[in-house]
Amino acid sequence: MSVRHFLSFKDLSTAELKQLLKRASELKVMQRKHVPHELMKNRTLAMIFEKSSTRTRVSFETAMIQMGGGSIFLSPTDTQLGRGEPIEDTARVLSEMVDVIMVRTFAHAKIETLARYSSVPVINALTDDFHPCQLLADMQTYFEHRGDIAGKTVTWIGDGNNMCNSFIEAAAKLDFELVIACPNGYEPMATLLDEHKQHVRIERDPKKAARNAALVATDVWASMGQEAEQQKRIKDFAGFEVTRDIMSAAASDALFLHCLPAHRGEEVSAEVIDAPNSVVWDEAGNRLHAQKALLEFLLCSQA
Repeated sequence: MSVRHFLSFKDLSTAELKQLLKRASELKVMQRKHVPHELMKNRTLAMIFEKSSTRTRVSFETAMIQMGGGSIFLSPTDTQLGRGEPIEDTARVLSEMVDVIMVRTFAHAKIETLARYSSVPVINALTDDFHPCQLLADMQTYFEHRGDIAGKTVTWIGDGNNMCNSFIEAAAKLDFELVIACPNGYEPMATLLDEHKQHVRIERDPKKAARNAALVATDVWASMGQEAEQQKRIKDFAGFEVTRDIMSAAASDALFLHCLPAHRGEEVSAEVIDAPNSVVWDEAGNRLHAQKALLEFLLCSQA
């Protein structure tokens, strides 16, 4: 059986994705009931971080500990990658020593190259193009609170960044409508918009975009690596803060999501992120359970 990677939602069929989300919730219940689930016993995860992290590192390390395995944290200063070793060589070497590789980096092409030369599964823990592990947790959170998302309207307000790109792929896989509200010049990947135009549309007015939405989501306006653009982006995104007024246009039981960290008073108001229908803490916690299900899928189903 050929090795499976998880670089974006395209790597899963709709049936696999739904089963993975179901399994994530099952593993969550098991963990909270202290039911042993050492599915990764004697397995090792290599974690390559070229971008800083809180939720990604803690969730993957905790997942491996709770599932009976181990993890190794690798930064550019700790490895030969930082001294110019080719990605292809790193992939071949790590494949001889670990069971799965997780990467958090900038250029998506880098993780594609690593996967091409790896003989063990590679997981995209964030690139500049996609953040699929976060979307697994986001979809798990919606399913747990509201059931199937098929046929619903989801509104993304803010930058057409890696999170937005992954929401586009999720819309196609899970059959929901995604309405994107972003300023001119901050649209998501044009190829994704064209490929999934039956599920996605752009609406420049954030309040109109939120109309009847079952879920409203956002992210910071300046992602890692864009810090120098912070002041320009604050100006360009004026009017795109998710406020109570914008949420009033959504469905009465609409949920609010944010992948965190959040800047209250910029992309979201405190009264929205701290409101009862904000499920950002469940969303953050579900990173652990969704990634457990992903690790099990990539390793145990192919054993």
